Amino acid sequence: MSIDLEPGHRGLPPPDDPPEPEPPIRGRGGSGGSGEGGEAPDAGRIAWLLVGGLAIAAGTALGFDSTALSAIVTPPPYIRAALVGLSVAIALVLLLGALSRLAGADDDLDRAGTGQTPRDIGAMIRGVRFVFLAVAALAAASGWLLGHPLPLVVALVIAGVDVLETSFLLIVVGLRGRR
Repeated sequence: MSIDLEPGHRGLPPPDDPPEPEPPIRGRGGSGGSGEGGEAPDAGRIAWLLVGGLAIAAGTALGFDSTALSAIVTPPPYIRAALVGLSVAIALVLLLGALSRLAGADDDLDRAGTGQTPRDIGAMIRGVRFVFLAVAALAAASGWLLGHPLPLVVALVIAGVDVLETSFLLIVVGLRGRR
């Protein structure tokens, strides 16, 4: 028993149709994106890698120096209150930015079913970065609120690892998009 199926019966293109080219991945645009061709990742993304490494190093060094740590953790009460409020406000702004990036653009609805990638991968990675930076800001706020150093060190490590990781991912996505 044999079945003669016509080309394209399971969503596969007929043999004589050329495959559709993969759509390019949109970059940040402007000064933040990588250029076309064989250029190296831009300096901004590499600078973010360095900032992430410095945040991890600062958190580690701060954990070893108890006098500097206590001076940062327990400033006068009015300064601590201002730092808590500022950290919470920064966390809220970061969460709003993350939601707008993770929600996608209006043109995503137009791309549905067309075979194109419906999301900007770079914007999604930046949205996740903002979520983790908001968590780090809230951890810092809790450190100042409680007057304990551990949440501040944790906040620096969260921020550093997140910035390192997302910067690396953005570099990889930028390089992959040029193929």
